[in-house]
Amino acid sequence: MKLLVSLLSLLLSLLHFSDGHIWAWMLSMPYNKPGDAAGLTRTATIKGSTLCSRSRGLSQVTCDNDRACGRGLFCDRHFGLCMALRHEGQFCRKDSQCVRGLGCMYGKCQQIIPDGHEGSRCKQDKDCAPSMCCARHHGEMICKRKLPAGDSCFVPDGGLAFSMNQLCPCEEGLICSSTLRKREKEFVYSHSSDWKCMSPSS
Repeated sequence: MKLLVSLLSLLLSLLHFSDGHIWAWMLSMPYNKPGDAAGLTRTATIKGSTLCSRSRGLSQVTCDNDRACGRGLFCDRHFGLCMALRHEGQFCRKDSQCVRGLGCMYGKCQQIIPDGHEGSRCKQDKDCAPSMCCARHHGEMICKRKLPAGDSCFVPDGGLAFSMNQLCPCEEGLICSSTLRKREKEFVYSHSSDWKCMSPSS
């Protein structure tokens, strides 16, 4: 029992000594000591918007917009802190969190693909080359190639699979059709792999 009490006392003292850093590390959150608030310099205000307040002796700056942070930084509005711009392959939530020349695609900073090319962002089909369409991929609207002969063309009726990822139609001159021959029964269960792009005469 005494050993258990000693271990609990040691754990509590370690937590007190760490001053919250352990919890911040476990939750992957940036951490400011409560006492740091007393060392904040004056807050600049432009057009009624609070820009930033810098802690004495610390590099962290609180903010509510990107302009408050300066070159090479962005304002993470979730935490209200200025952070370094992300490089290729690093996690992001929007384009402004990535360094110049990179965009935030699928949650990571990546090279920006020129407009109209496969993989570039789009809003409608005319934003893409004639051989492509504008369709959703992992939630992003991008230019995708139309499906060639033999490719699966089954599209879900709805749900998460349809919302997150979409297919382009078949290439010109092809139709999306089931490869199973119709039977006399009224209902025939068809697997998604049975729908392929093919010539109407097939």
